Amino acid sequence: MIWNDNLTAERPSFVTHLECGLTGERYEADVVQGLSRAGRPLLVRYDLDSVRAALTKDVLAGRPRDLWRWRELLPVRDKANIVSLGECETPLIPLTTAGERLAARAPLVKDEGRLPTGSFKARGLVMAISMAKALGVRTIAMPTNGNAGAAAAAYASRAGIESVILCPDDTPEINVREIAAQGGRVYRVNGLIDDCGAIVARGCAENGWYDLSTLKEPYRIEGKKTMGLELAEQLGWELPDAIFYPTGGGTGLIGMWKAFDELEAIGLIGSRRPRMYAVQASGCAPIVRAFEAGERHAERWEDAHTVAAGIRVPKAVGDFLILDAVRESGGKALAIGDPAIVAATERAAIEDGLLLCPEGGATLAAYEQALADGEVGRDEQVVLFNCATGLKYPMRDRSKTLDRHGTIDLPSL
Repeated sequence: MIWNDNLTAERPSFVTHLECGLTGERYEADVVQGLSRAGRPLLVRYDLDSVRAALTKDVLAGRPRDLWRWRELLPVRDKANIVSLGECETPLIPLTTAGERLAARAPLVKDEGRLPTGSFKARGLVMAISMAKALGVRTIAMPTNGNAGAAAAAYASRAGIESVILCPDDTPEINVREIAAQGGRVYRVNGLIDDCGAIVARGCAENGWYDLSTLKEPYRIEGKKTMGLELAEQLGWELPDAIFYPTGGGTGLIGMWKAFDELEAIGLIGSRRPRMYAVQASGCAPIVRAFEAGERHAERWEDAHTVAAGIRVPKAVGDFLILDAVRESGGKALAIGDPAIVAATERAAIEDGLLLCPEGGATLAAYEQALADGEVGRDEQVVLFNCATGLKYPMRDRSKTLDRHGTIDLPSL
């Protein structure tokens, strides 16, 4: 085994077709596809009997531990189309001190900030761009709140594909500059992400761009589902009791739920599932509102605002898939206020040395709320998703100054 075996070895993909997530209507794979005729996401389907024969626990154990070790269960057929920047398996970090403070089993943080471009958006975009390359796409376009655009620009440049990225004008500055630095043509728009998406849709129709908006093509889900594949193996093929996931467009939550079904079908796990908690900010919580109202679709959230820009998505095209997974799992959709998000982010850094992004802080705050409400047991195994490195976000200045020429009270330092 060498470090790049998963990228260079000849391995099959067992994709059979695409399927509308709402109606089940079947679509051809290996051609450019967007939404279904019903205007809903397309899901990739596989010959799972063939995957079961090819992808055993022993086979996986002999491969390098990166995203591409799952190639039989991913859509890229030809290794020449793999576009990689080193998509590592991300670690599980226990919040030991937080667990002691809460008198609970230490929650585990799956730290997605270790991935290329510093966020879990790399998982979805590496798959979408690899498939764009396979399909002969010349230019991609997408709206972004920051991290997805950075990943798209990086992988598109790697693949020799042009990228047009539109972001709200209050997107974190580091993200805007990161997109441009990695070759994206980035534009600030005086609106929210769905306003950016409307412009992208017009540009795709008029200019022939390939629309990489969340869930408007089939393959970002396939990249994001590797979070669930990894998690199952890391926990010895036993899924946790609960997963808290920061939910904007919800691609990762949908992807993990799909991954668990596929893992069961190929015999790697049983039927037990974690409760899925979709975590949103109280200033932008369309999924929470729909969940509490018993609706399967979520209306657009007006005047969306939160410090956690990554989950500021007023309307998600895959809303019904998110809500279906949450309900089927026995979980909930939870809204967290910005003060609690900021406080949880700071606590994780001070208590356990882990620098969460605001969206990751939201999952910790939601877990603490669920624990206090009796929604989660203190002895249950819980996994929180930190979707990006905290290094991309503003931090409060806690420093003090010393005058090297004056008298310094060293014992007081």
